[in-house]
Amino acid sequence: MLRARLLLIAALLAIPGAASAANTPCSGSKGGISHCEGETFVCRDGSASGSRKSCPAVFGGSSASPAQALRARPDSVDTQGCACSQNTYCTGPRGGRYCLTSTGSKRYLRK
Repeated sequence: MLRARLLLIAALLAIPGAASAANTPCSGSKGGISHCEGETFVCRDGSASGSRKSCPAVFGGSSASPAQALRARPDSVDTQGCACSQNTYCTGPRGGRYCLTSTGSKRYLRK
């Protein structure tokens, strides 16, 4: 009886691990995602991914490559539109949202 309970507990603990090990678009030998073409992921090996996910939805509506999408996010490019006094925020290179105070320092928005 104890052995059956232990096996049941072990099986239940293994289930969440299997769900988190889901495949991502262009995983494995395809080398990762190169860029988007419409809704389709294009892999680094040149093939199109069979994923049902929307490529623009994953990368914020951009058809650029993931690396280009990260570089395109404003950090200090147009800081005039990030004034705390105007209650406007910019997005940094790692996704943090901030505004610039009157002294020029950044004030980050809490998540």
